[in-house]
Amino acid sequence: MGLFTLTEDRPTPKEVYNWRVYLCAALASFASCTIGYDSAFFGTTLALPSFEEEFNFASYSAGSLATLKANVVSVYQAGAFFGSLSAYGTAYFVGRRYSLILFTALFILGAGMMLGANSDRGLGLVVGGRVLAGFGIGGCSNMTPIYISELSPPAVRGRLVGFYELGWQVGGLVGFWINYGVSTTMGPSRSQWMIPFGVQLVPAGLLLAGCAWIPESPRWLFSRGRDDEARRILAWMRNLPEDHVYLVEEMASIQADLEHFRREVGAGFWKPFAGLGDRKVRWRFFLGASLFFFQNGSGINAVNYYSPTVFRSIGLRGTNSTFLSTGIFGVVKTVVTVVWLLFLIDRMGRRLLLLISAVGGSLCMWFIGAYLCISPVDENSTSTSLSSGSIAAIFFFYLWTAFYTPGWNGVPWVINSEIFDQNTR
Repeated sequence: MGLFTLTEDRPTPKEVYNWRVYLCAALASFASCTIGYDSAFFGTTLALPSFEEEFNFASYSAGSLATLKANVVSVYQAGAFFGSLSAYGTAYFVGRRYSLILFTALFILGAGMMLGANSDRGLGLVVGGRVLAGFGIGGCSNMTPIYISELSPPAVRGRLVGFYELGWQVGGLVGFWINYGVSTTMGPSRSQWMIPFGVQLVPAGLLLAGCAWIPESPRWLFSRGRDDEARRILAWMRNLPEDHVYLVEEMASIQADLEHFRREVGAGFWKPFAGLGDRKVRWRFFLGASLFFFQNGSGINAVNYYSPTVFRSIGLRGTNSTFLSTGIFGVVKTVVTVVWLLFLIDRMGRRLLLLISAVGGSLCMWFIGAYLCISPVDENSTSTSLSSGSIAAIFFFYLWTAFYTPGWNGVPWVINSEIFDQNTR
């Protein structure tokens, strides 16, 4: 079974697989393009000489500069943490669509603040903008998969949710290459570093415009008692009349699920949290959280944000060389993600992919670490030639990427969507 395989739970009219559901999923997936781009471009932008000159990085000591960069990066993660927490509340009270609009607007506001930074105003606007952008990204990262899954016919749900992961990698690919582009085609200037910041607004703007057109989730509307509106939207999405037997069965299934939820969990904002009193739910919650803990413990976020520093540490010199190597890292991630979606996730299973990814990735990192211990790179060297050891370390870095991506990059998200029952989810 692959990405293009249809596994129907019942006979499905061909009208159900229409352009509307695909377009809605694609528009919502601009959220993941925004997330992917933001996770990729910022680290290389910090390394642009024009950015360093604009904010006078040369006046900082090495330790102070490292702390400053770490703070600018980490406030984004802090914003994303609180944004993801708030997503449950907005989804419950105002729905999926308006939640996406709210979080996207906050992201755009944050991106606009970053564009207002300069040498006179300092980095304060960048830091504040990163907090707001992170908050928006955190909310969107929760809302988008939920929205797509609730809008999709069962047979293509996995395919359409796969758009989310693919959008993430496409955005990341652009983010990893954009600074290589501006560094090779433009001289050092304020415009050089503002272009990568400005490109954030492209997928976010498309998402906001798309949210003005896409409908609300029918499942949420049914849960709020807005049945007539839910029926109209579901009929439009499935391209079927409201009295069609397929549509009648789907609406009955949604309402039965909601009734089961109310009976087993209860109605109200706080009721779902009562599920944590169940020992089995707590164990699954622990397993799911552990997967994300180990995913982040792999170092992927450090690589995304500090990739120029990573490549310099294994011997690469020159801004363009490190940016080019970072771009290739993005290409490897994107290509392997496509292979994962098309061939691996449903053929090899979740557990085997995680095991192969962990073992292969660990061996690659052990080699790189051993090389740096045995033959440390001279940070003050101006030579652009690479030793055979540095070439091998770069190769193992890309090999680590090829092992990490089909396992710990996407599989934890898939497992967490599968290990909980509908009520707990």
